[in-house]
Amino acid sequence: MAIKTIEKVLAPPAPHMVGDGFRVHSFLPGDGRLGKQRMSPFFMLDYNSLVEFPPTDTPRGVGVHPHRGFETVTIAYKGRIAHHDSAGHHGVIGEGEVQWMTAASGLLHKEYHEESFSKQGGPFQMVQLWVNLPAKHKMDPPAYQEITHSMMGRYTLPDQNGIVEVIAGNCKGVAGPARTFTPIEMYNLKLQAGAVLQLDFPASHNTAFLMIEGTAEINGTAIEPDHFVLFQHDGDTIQVRATTEVVILALSGEPIHEPIAAYGPFLMNQWSEIEQAIQDFNTGKFGVLAD
Repeated sequence: MAIKTIEKVLAPPAPHMVGDGFRVHSFLPGDGRLGKQRMSPFFMLDYNSLVEFPPTDTPRGVGVHPHRGFETVTIAYKGRIAHHDSAGHHGVIGEGEVQWMTAASGLLHKEYHEESFSKQGGPFQMVQLWVNLPAKHKMDPPAYQEITHSMMGRYTLPDQNGIVEVIAGNCKGVAGPARTFTPIEMYNLKLQAGAVLQLDFPASHNTAFLMIEGTAEINGTAIEPDHFVLFQHDGDTIQVRATTEVVILALSGEPIHEPIAAYGPFLMNQWSEIEQAIQDFNTGKFGVLAD
C-alpha cells in the first residue's frame, strides 16, 4: 500500500452560464491549470455548484446542439434534468442519478430543467463530464444509459457511517452499472461526519475528487466544498475522513494515449476529423431534433 499524493487542490474558477440553465465552474480543461490530457479519459468537467433558480414556465437549459467523438455524463445532485437526442433517447434524472450519453459518431441533443422542477424552482446542483472515446470507438453508433438509484452498486460502510454509490467500475467488490469503453471508476461517496474510508485506484490511472458538499480530510489534507483534488501517479491508496456530512464525486480512469483534436462540441484525434464532423453536421447527418 502506497499513499497517492495530492498534486494540487483547485478552488472553483469563476462561473459562466451554459445556456440559461447551467451556471458552471469549468475545472477541465479549465483555464490552463490542467492540460487537455491530464485527466484523460475525462476531457471536460463542468460543475454547477449549488444555486437557487426561481420558478419559471419556460424550462431553462441548453437548446439543440451536436456532439461527436465522446460521451457526456450528467449527474444531478439537486433538481431534475431532462434529456432528448436525435437518436430517439430521452429521460429525466433526479437527485444522485445519471444520464450517460454516448455521442460517438454523432447526434443532436438538448438538456434542460425538468418541467415540474422549473415551475416550482428551487436548489440546483449538477456535474457534467465529457469522457473521451478511443479512436476505434469514436464512430460507433450513439447510445444512452439512464442510471437510477436502484441500478447503482452500493457499498455500505461499517456501522452505517455512509455509502458509496458506484456508477462505474468496482468499489470493494461492488460493481457499477455503467458500460464504459475504457476502465473508469466513478463513485459518489456519501459519508457521515467522522466516517473513514480507504479507496484504492491504480497508480497509472488519472484520479481526482470533487467536493460536492461538506468538508473532509483527504490523505490528511483539509478540503473545502466545491474544490477539486488532483492526485499524482505515485501511489494507489486514498484515505477520506469526513469532518462533516460529506458528498464527494470520485473519478479515476485509464488514460487514452492518443492525440486530441477538440473544437466546440467535437472531440476527435485529427483536425481533418473535426472538419468532417462540421461538414456532416451542416449536411444533416446528425439527425433531426426539435427545439
